[in-house]
Amino acid sequence: MKRILTSAAALAISAGMAAAQGADVPDNLEKLGQFKTTGTTEFTFIEQGGAYAEGIKRTLEKIKLPDGFKIELYAVVPDARHMAVGPQGIVTFVGTRKDKVWSVTDRNKDRIADEVKDFAPSLQFAIPNGPCFSKDGFLYIAEQNRVLLFPAAEFFYESPDVAAFNLVAQGDLIPVDEESYNHTARVCKIGPDNKIYISLGQPFNVAPQEKLDLYSEWGIGGIIRMNLDGTGREVYTYGVRNSVGHDFHPVTGELWWTDNQVDGMGDDIPPGELNHQTAMGQHFGHPWYGGGDVRTNEYAGQDVPVEVVMPAVETIAHAADLGMTFYTGNMFPEKYKNAIFSAQHGSWNRTEPVGARVMVTYIAEDGTATMEPFAEGWIDENGEYLGRPVDVAQLRDGSILVSDDLAGAVYRISYEGM
Repeated sequence: MKRILTSAAALAISAGMAAAQGADVPDNLEKLGQFKTTGTTEFTFIEQGGAYAEGIKRTLEKIKLPDGFKIELYAVVPDARHMAVGPQGIVTFVGTRKDKVWSVTDRNKDRIADEVKDFAPSLQFAIPNGPCFSKDGFLYIAEQNRVLLFPAAEFFYESPDVAAFNLVAQGDLIPVDEESYNHTARVCKIGPDNKIYISLGQPFNVAPQEKLDLYSEWGIGGIIRMNLDGTGREVYTYGVRNSVGHDFHPVTGELWWTDNQVDGMGDDIPPGELNHQTAMGQHFGHPWYGGGDVRTNEYAGQDVPVEVVMPAVETIAHAADLGMTFYTGNMFPEKYKNAIFSAQHGSWNRTEPVGARVMVTYIAEDGTATMEPFAEGWIDENGEYLGRPVDVAQLRDGSILVSDDLAGAVYRISYEGM
């Protein structure tokens, strides 16, 4: 039996899915790792047309883009967060901060999704925010406290049962006592060294002194890396508050990443960050710095015991810079080649909201970076959010996808020329 939900119904019940399905769906990982069936036959399908989709399309009419670009609804995807486009271009996997991973398929290649259904419904996910692909088609999903490996996701996704294995077993990504509801949206990306890089946000607004040694050991408040078989774990990046987006420069191979900075210091400080890392083990300031060169109240006046790398770009305070990707396609004009497209989710506690837009960052030959708005208009004249962009991914044709967890949608931005 198949469950088909209208998009409105799916969005209405999604808040309760985690609790309900967490109790009902067994974790069949052991069976799937042995290539055994689980008896699961049911998918959840999301309606792609109807009044809800039309409402999103009306919102997109208000989005401002540079000349020659257009934005369209690609798919209705409840709670859409970070995305991984399959190397074969068959399916895009979209994570959530709940218990679903969605598979999004454009079967007739008209650049609009025909089908959205849950991926691996026989598995029980826990905050599967961060999917990423290796070049040879292995899908990794970074959860709250586990990393799963799907060796042939683009082949098996049509079945409720998929080949699935632990890369990092439940409870081994961070100490179980450090699990939190806060800053647990992990992201991953495969580096040019063929290792997987995983961000581990620390759960506090400002990490307390008594946690620093433990966090430094595990890479909490940092970015870790390991071999693609799960061995060789090491901490690559220190001094991160909560990074929810990273990628590697297509030419230099160096790591760039966004970081969300300290709350409660006012509307205009501290800045958010886009960071550029050039070597393993560099420290980027938290908890002594709240963002940029702004010292945190909790550590004000203390000597900083580490050498700190300051951000490549300071972004507007509390705009919540999240997912990012380097542009390597051929559709957009040449000036966008190797530029960064990134999503600003939007402020949650600023008296006047900011963000809710897609930014583009140009990187000069000397490594200096300049960021400017690329797509904006998701905050209306009343200060109301019409959408909240989360992540950016690139399709094989050179267009880009933008996810939005407020609207529950994925958009496609393409270039048609002047």
